[in-house]
Amino acid sequence: MMNTPDRTAGPSGRTRLRKLVSFLSAGVLAVGMSVAISAPADAASTLGASAAERGGRYFGAAVAAGKLSNSTYVNILNREFNSVTAENEMKWDATEPQRGTFTYANANRIVNHALGQGMKIRGHALLWYQQQPGWARNLSGSDLRNAAINHVTQVATYFRGKIHSWDVVNEAFEDGGSGARRDFNLQRTGNDWIEAAFRAARAADPGAKLCYNDYNTDGINAKSTAIYNMVRDFKARGVPIDCVGFQSHLGGSLSGDYQANLQRFADLGVDVQITELDVAQGSNQANIYAGVTRACLAVARCTGITVWGIRDNDSWRGGENPLLFDASGNKKAAYTSTLNALNAGGTPTPNPTPTPGQVDTNAWYVLVNRTSGKALDVYNLSTADGGRITQWTRNSGNQQQWQFVDSGGGNYRVKSRHSGKVLDVSGFSTANGGAVVQWADLNGTNQQWRLAGSSGGYLRLINRNSNKALEVQGASTADGANIVQYDDWGGNNQQWQLSRVG
Repeated sequence: MMNTPDRTAGPSGRTRLRKLVSFLSAGVLAVGMSVAISAPADAASTLGASAAERGGRYFGAAVAAGKLSNSTYVNILNREFNSVTAENEMKWDATEPQRGTFTYANANRIVNHALGQGMKIRGHALLWYQQQPGWARNLSGSDLRNAAINHVTQVATYFRGKIHSWDVVNEAFEDGGSGARRDFNLQRTGNDWIEAAFRAARAADPGAKLCYNDYNTDGINAKSTAIYNMVRDFKARGVPIDCVGFQSHLGGSLSGDYQANLQRFADLGVDVQITELDVAQGSNQANIYAGVTRACLAVARCTGITVWGIRDNDSWRGGENPLLFDASGNKKAAYTSTLNALNAGGTPTPNPTPTPGQVDTNAWYVLVNRTSGKALDVYNLSTADGGRITQWTRNSGNQQQWQFVDSGGGNYRVKSRHSGKVLDVSGFSTANGGAVVQWADLNGTNQQWRLAGSSGGYLRLINRNSNKALEVQGASTADGANIVQYDDWGGNNQQWQLSRVG
């Protein structure tokens, strides 16, 4: 039999402590939606078929080669899923147990089975701080860097043309509020090691989508924002990255900004994927599965969902019964809620924001940020020139109400109802991060903004002087976060809903 993951560790060998951290992460909200029991009569009857009908998405499962001889396991796999991920068989210790000696027998069992069933294949994972072979753990510096890049090149080349998406790098960021990179042997070869791995993977298999994958990133927090900033940097500099994986090992609740978090990454121009979904058994399990599914469907670039295992007894999470099928292979309530959510599709709520040519210059608007849900606000009710502009929980007070004053040529000044002053890029700055303040209305080009449309009816405000966009700095969700200008890349923290209040 193939070795299965240690039951005291995660799907990739992670510890119980990590799992508890995932469950107790700050900012999670209980999911309160009810679960539908029945599906439309003409709806798809399996997870993979329904996902495929939702714009060609996939619904996959993590698979162990040693279980492909189990008929119950294989029957569910073949019937329900249209994508597979190898649990352990493509990791470094499995594919290169001795330096320069590559073994693919167990990985090939999974790949060949998937290809025979017409399934997509997610490759997991080329580089990771765990499950490195002993010989690699004993290397450092340029020797380790060369060995790692050679590993990426050899494995990606071997499977070239067969892999839909590669987790090129897995779990490279620390937990907690630091937003720092994880300190381990690969990181100590130089901060560019992730970039080097992605470039090597692209050269080895140009047709595969290249993903970064991590856990405890389900909501907007310090860790997910650090990854977001890395992806934004990669996209700006042409580093080849196509997708971001959200593992989503969940407990009894789902982060209230789960969908918004997926969307802000998608807005960077990458696909997003739910890569290792499992949810602790409990009264909310079915609701959480449905909530994750709806969130994915509501984000156009969410291309698929993978559950980490098939039956509860296949899970790394011991007795928590976190999957869609019980130990006997029977469908659970979570299966039904997931399939019903897939069959219902995902249609975002229509947005009342006007298009750029429809702004009413006689009206007052509250500007609500797409990432945070907070309103553009004159900080501390200032009436002074240079008063800070921040975001704050919406209360629709005068300090959160704004009027668009026509400057001609499609440009507007944005005037505060409280102070009578207008949004102003301080000092005519053209730099990223330039402060946005309020100032007496001089109709300067640094006070003029044109409106650009975004998806779902949201708008971006582009400064005439700098050609940069109004954004919430660092995609913060905190009250008092600064408003600045930044290159217009269309992120959620640069998108605003104009809610008319008068």
